[in-house]
This record gives sequence, C-alpha cells and structure tokens, in this order.
Amino acid sequence: MTDIEFVPVSRKLIWVHLIGLLIGMLPFLVPMVVLGVIFEAVRPWMWAAAAVWLVILVWSAIVLIRQVGRLGYAERPDDLLIRRGILFRSTTVVPFGRMQFVDVKSGPIERLFGLATVELHTASAATDASIPGLPAAEAERLRDALAARGEARLAGL
Repeated sequence: MTDIEFVPVSRKLIWVHLIGLLIGMLPFLVPMVVLGVIFEAVRPWMWAAAAVWLVILVWSAIVLIRQVGRLGYAERPDDLLIRRGILFRSTTVVPFGRMQFVDVKSGPIERLFGLATVELHTASAATDASIPGLPAAEAERLRDALAARGEARLAGL
C-alpha cells in the first residue's frame, strides 16, 4: 500500500484545530486570570498554571501539525482509502458498493477558512468515515464523485 498516492488535506486544518483548542481552553484560562488579578496569594499558582497551559498548547500544536500532515485520502477503482494517525496509524477502506450516502459539513471555523468535512455513511455504522480539512470545492467534487460511484455499484448488484 506504499505505492498509493494519497491526496493530503489542507494545512489550514491546523488553524481550525488550534482555534478549537483555544476555545476549549478558555473556560480554564479566564477563571485563572481573574483569580490571579483579584487575589495576590493566587498569583504564583496562576503563573505555574499558565506555564502548564502554555506547554500543553505548544505540545498540542506540534501534534496537530504532524496529524494534519498525515491525514489524506486516495480514490481507487473500487474503494476509497482514508489515512490518518502519527502514533497509532490507520488506513480505512470504504468500498463504494457499501456507501449509502455522502455528506459535506462545515462548522463556523471551517467555513472561515474555506474548508469542509466529507462524511461517508455505509451499510455498517462501524465503517462510517470522514475526511476533514478539504477545501470546500474539493469536498463538493469528492461528494459528487463518491455518490456517483456508489450509485453505479448499487445498480450493478
């Protein structure tokens, strides 16, 4: 499977995930800053917590960059391959004949960066798959191509 050419997702997905990470950390960061400003006794703890928060943020950014670099897909005549993971690597094979429908979704942060996620729904919920971080036009093209291939496979049954 090493000779298969995978199409990488957009590097803008890194920013989408980083913004999501920052939004997720705000509920912890805001009270920490407020307590540090109000109570002088808490300030040393605030700086320690801020350092831990910064280390987590930097580590998460490094991991995100590597994960997005590994994420990709490949279209073959009978199926679609989705590759992901840096430590725990996986390649998901979705046969076109098992696809029931294909969705294109994008949240507000994804739309801000012009990205979308293609979701593939199959006959088995265990083999549902998604490809995040595609440019919106590429996601639409892929959805149409996958839907057409899936219909052709179903018609051939």
